[in-house]
Amino acid sequence: MAHIGEEVKNKQVIFRDYVRGFPKESDFIITSATIRLKLPQGSNGLLLKTLYLSCDPYMRWLMEFQPAQNSFSPGSLIYGFGVAKVLESAHSGFSEGDLVWGILKWEEYSVMEEPGKLIKIQHTDVPLSYYTGILGMPGITAYFGFHDICSPKKGEYVYVSAASGAVGQLVGQLAKLMGCYVVGSAGSREKIELLKNKFGFDEVFNYKEEQDLDAALKRCFPEGIDIYFENVGGKMLDAVLLNMRPHGRIAVCGMISQYNLDQSEGVHNLLQLAIQRIRMEGFGAPDYFHLNAKFLEAMLPYIREGKISYVEDTVHGLESGPAALIGLFSGRNVGKQVVAISTE
Repeated sequence: MAHIGEEVKNKQVIFRDYVRGFPKESDFIITSATIRLKLPQGSNGLLLKTLYLSCDPYMRWLMEFQPAQNSFSPGSLIYGFGVAKVLESAHSGFSEGDLVWGILKWEEYSVMEEPGKLIKIQHTDVPLSYYTGILGMPGITAYFGFHDICSPKKGEYVYVSAASGAVGQLVGQLAKLMGCYVVGSAGSREKIELLKNKFGFDEVFNYKEEQDLDAALKRCFPEGIDIYFENVGGKMLDAVLLNMRPHGRIAVCGMISQYNLDQSEGVHNLLQLAIQRIRMEGFGAPDYFHLNAKFLEAMLPYIREGKISYVEDTVHGLESGPAALIGLFSGRNVGKQVVAISTE
C-alpha cells in the first residue's frame, strides 16, 4: 500500500484521437506516469485514489463531438463517473479517508483542484461499486427519468428498450414496484433470462430475433404502450411510435443504436406525437444531482430490503477499461459495466 509523500507509478488511459464509426481499443493508449502522493503547495483540492470507474454509453459522444466543450481531448486522459478515496485534502468540504463519487480521470491516482461537484458517500453498508450504477448516475437517471419525466400510474403499460443495461434494469423494476405491466427488450438469450427471472419483467423479447419490431410490440402490447423509456432510437423508436396509447409519455434517455453510425437513421412516425397527444422529452442525470438525498432516501430501502435486484459486469484493472467501454456498443456486457481499480 502506497503512503503519502511516496512517488508511485500511475497507470492512465489516454484518448488517442477523434473517432468516427465504431470505436476500437486502439483509440486509447494505456500508459504509466509517476506521481508523488502529495498535494502541490497552495492547492485547495484533493488527492484521490481511484477505486471504481464506470463505463457508460454517453462516453461515446465525448469521443466524437470534437471540438465541442467537455469532449475528450486527443492526447489527454479520458474521464467518467467513478468512486474514489480521499488520500489528502486541502478542501474544507472533504477530509482524509472520505469516499466520493463523481467525474474522475481514468488514472489510478489523481489531484483534483476543483472537487466541488464530487458527492461524498455517506452510506457504506452497500458495495462501493454501486455508486457507479444503482446509487450513482445510472440510478439517478432511472429513478427521476421514470418518476419525473414519465409520471407513471399504477396499471399502466411500460416498455423499456436496452432493458438489461445499467439504467434499463432499474427502470423496469421501479415500474413493477409502481404496479405497472412491464415489457423489456435485449439482444441475447442470457439477457432475456435475466430480465424475466431476476428483474421480474412481465414479458421480454430479443430484438435481434424479431423480423418486424412493430409486430413484436403489438404482440406484447395488444392495448398499446403508455410509457416508453427510450434507450435505443432509430427503428425501435419508429416502431414504438406506432404503438403508443393516447397521452403516452416517452422519456429519451439515450439512443445507443445511433452512436456509431456515420449518419443517424431517420424517424418517420413522428406525426404520431400529434395524433396520440404523446409527450416526448429528453433529460440527463445532472438535471437531478441536486436531489441526491431524496434519491437515496427512496433507493436505499429498496436495496436493503431486497426489493430491487442489481447486476454488475466487472472487469479488473485500468488496462481492461477500454475493451469494457467499447463492449457496451456491441452488447457484450450483462448488467452495469464496472472497472475495478483498487479495493483499498
